Amino acid sequence: MQKDRLTRYLVALFVSLMGVCSTQCIQAQELEAKVVVNHSKIQGTNNSVFTTLQEAMTEFLNTRKWTNSQYTAQERIACSFNLIVNEYSDEGRFGCSLMVQANRPVYNASYNTTVLNFNDNAVDFSYIEHDKLEYSDDIIDNNLTAVLAYYAYLIIGLDMDTFAPKGGTDILHKAENVVNNAQMLGEDGWKAFGDSKNRHAIVNDYMNGAMEPYRQLLYDYHRKGLDEMAQNAERGRSNITTSLTLLEKAKQDKPMSILPQLFTEIKKDELQGIYSKGTTKEKEEVCRILTLVNPSFTEEWEKIKKN
Repeated sequence: MQKDRLTRYLVALFVSLMGVCSTQCIQAQELEAKVVVNHSKIQGTNNSVFTTLQEAMTEFLNTRKWTNSQYTAQERIACSFNLIVNEYSDEGRFGCSLMVQANRPVYNASYNTTVLNFNDNAVDFSYIEHDKLEYSDDIIDNNLTAVLAYYAYLIIGLDMDTFAPKGGTDILHKAENVVNNAQMLGEDGWKAFGDSKNRHAIVNDYMNGAMEPYRQLLYDYHRKGLDEMAQNAERGRSNITTSLTLLEKAKQDKPMSILPQLFTEIKKDELQGIYSKGTTKEKEEVCRILTLVNPSFTEEWEKIKKN
C-alpha cells in the first residue's frame, strides 16, 4: 500500500497533464476521516444540532475530492477531527477547539506513525441544523468549511511530503491559499503574526524556504527511516539519526518556528522506541539534537540514553 502511494505521487503529474481520468479516479477521495463533535460542556440544548453537524463534517471531509491524484480505498489517509464545543448559542454560533490527527502506515509493518497532531483552540463559526457545508477555494465565506479545507489540504500535503521530497508542495499551496482568502472572515486563527501556532503561522513556516530542511526531514525520516526498518532495522535507525540533523538545521535556520518542536512532541514516544536498541553513539547524538530542539522535554530525551 505504501509503495503504491509513492508510485501514485510520481505519476500524478503525468495523469494531470494527460487530462485522462477514469470514473474510479474521479470518485476516489483522499481522506478517511473520523469526526466526533463533543458537546458535553453544553447543557439544556437539543442534541440533534450536534448530531447533524457531525454528519455534515464527516460528509464534507470524506466525499469531497481534494486533489487530482488517484487514491484507492486502501490508500485513503486515516485522520480524525475531534471538535470540542465550548460555547453554543441558539442563534447557531459555536465556540470550539479542534483536535486534528493524521497517521501514515509504515511499509511492511502493522504500525501507523503519526504525521500531524494539532490542537486548534480558535475555531468559531455559525451553523444552523441541517445546513449543507459548501466550499470553494476562490470564495471563502464560511469559517467552518475554511478550517476543514485548510486541515484537509495540510494533511494531504504532509502525507505527500513523507513519500516524496517536497511532494506535497502543490497541495500545501492550496492550504496557503485558504489562509489568504480567509483573512476577510475576521475570525481568529488566520491572521499573520497573531499567534506563532495559528493556522497562518503553521502553513507559512512549511512554505518558508528556510524550512526546506524540515520538509526534507519528513521524507528522510519516514521513507528512508521508518519504511526501511522492517527490512533492516539498523539501516533504518541510522537513516533516522541522519535525518534528525535536518531537524537541528531547521531549528537553527528559523529559531522561532514551532514546527521542529511540534515534530518532537508528536514523535516523542516513537523515538524512544526506535532507540531502545540503538548504539550508545546514536543515543547520545539523538539526545543532543532533541534537547537542543525542545529542551522542555529534556527528561524524556535523557531516557533515550538510559534505555
